[in-house]
Amino acid sequence: MKTFDPASLVYNADGLIPAIAQDVDTKDVLMMAWMNVDAVQRTLDTRRVTYWSRSRQSFWIKGETSGHTQELIDFRYDCDRDCLLLLIRQVGPACHTNRRSCFYTSVDSGVTRELMAPEQ
Repeated sequence: MKTFDPASLVYNADGLIPAIAQDVDTKDVLMMAWMNVDAVQRTLDTRRVTYWSRSRQSFWIKGETSGHTQELIDFRYDCDRDCLLLLIRQVGPACHTNRRSCFYTSVDSGVTRELMAPEQ
């Protein structure tokens, strides 16, 4: 067993790595956001998923203000070490639009279709 070092991941020129959040039970892909090396370490330390906000230039713990939290169950990275898969337990909607998933729009034959409405 080897000790994991978050700095061993491959980050882009802005020091970020994409992180895909997937529901551990349903396997639904819920969202994608960015992490930097400190967000990765905070997530691993606390088991509360922490992302890096590019617009605010600050950390955000998912659910900190909305209550729609993400508990980290398993942390995985791909073969190139440049993308993360976070298996999480989601409480409430994952999307800021109040939908279960950020991936709620489908395109088929050039036509878009909304797959889910916001939760009430």
